[in-house]
Amino acid sequence: MSDNKEKKVNIKPLAKLVLAKIDDVPATTPSGLYLPKDAVDSDEQKTATVAAVGPEVKAVKVGDKIIYENYSGTKVKRQDEEYVLVAEEKVLAVVA
Repeated sequence: MSDNKEKKVNIKPLAKLVLAKIDDVPATTPSGLYLPKDAVDSDEQKTATVAAVGPEVKAVKVGDKIIYENYSGTKVKRQDEEYVLVAEEKVLAVVA
């Protein structure tokens, strides 16, 4: 197994909610330039990896990388990781 395996989270979403770990914003550009933390707008970062799904969720599964709507969901910090709890309808796409 891989070391990148997601940690098990003790949060269980209800109904059509999706719990996803917010992806880290890269500290460098593709060409290798370092970006200061205040130069990176984390509000623009709207990709996450699904950590848990509610029982009524049909479109995504644990491990999927998703893109979700701006200003949707509730941020949750657990086990030194940042998650977002969003409604399934606010998930715009699954990244292949």
